[in-house]
Amino acid sequence: MYIRVDNRKLFAGLLVALIGLAWVSLWAWGQSPYGRFLDHGQLTQVTSEDATLLVFFVAAWTVMIFAMMLPTTLPLITMFHTMTRGRPDHMLLMVLLVVGYLGIWMGFGVVIHLGDVALHAVVEQSGWLEANSWSIGAGVLMVAGVYQFTPLKYHCLDKCRSPMSFIAGHWSGRHEQLQAFRLGVDHGIFCVGCCWSLMLLMFAVGAGSVGWMLVLGTLMAIEKNMPWGRQFSKPLGVVLLALGVIIASGVRTWPW
Repeated sequence: MYIRVDNRKLFAGLLVALIGLAWVSLWAWGQSPYGRFLDHGQLTQVTSEDATLLVFFVAAWTVMIFAMMLPTTLPLITMFHTMTRGRPDHMLLMVLLVVGYLGIWMGFGVVIHLGDVALHAVVEQSGWLEANSWSIGAGVLMVAGVYQFTPLKYHCLDKCRSPMSFIAGHWSGRHEQLQAFRLGVDHGIFCVGCCWSLMLLMFAVGAGSVGWMLVLGTLMAIEKNMPWGRQFSKPLGVVLLALGVIIASGVRTWPW
């Protein structure tokens, strides 16, 4: 008796299992002696010990991005899988797509880590900032809140929420391997454009907290994948602005 298996559902299930494994690995890493490599606050201290330890930060960031961001782009990946599964180079195309996507987020991570190191240097030179470090967290919250209302946010969000039209606009079936990689890169760029401000919140609440990573990853997945996700963006912006104002107006420490 022949049992037909829904290839798309099987592929999506395997991806979900892989993402779950990434989250488990992230949690295990956080509990290990290497957990400090998940905390951006340790970056300067660790690199002063040995610059080669940056490799561990890169590895930790890669696992973090895989766990947080890949769920937000599942519709595009599964749709691309369905469109190309009959090709002999199907798996290579899928790998190129994911590598292009994650590569953009890796580049974003490098920029943010460098910016964080520069910010720590500025704080050390400023007595006021060192005494009022709460202002940095409040500022990040307000920036993230304001960005939720900008046209650029919604332009990028709409691109991320329309996987079929996005693939149709970037895939012609010629130079397939290059196009698969560029599809991942272009989607990654719009994804960064949509979510960069929410990712910055990790540096305000602590990048070493797997719990906060899960919360932020869930918020981004809701915005990009749920039918009502676009309407979710403005209320989220209001909450972020309110938290920033509360901290700036007198509550000098994080409520958590």
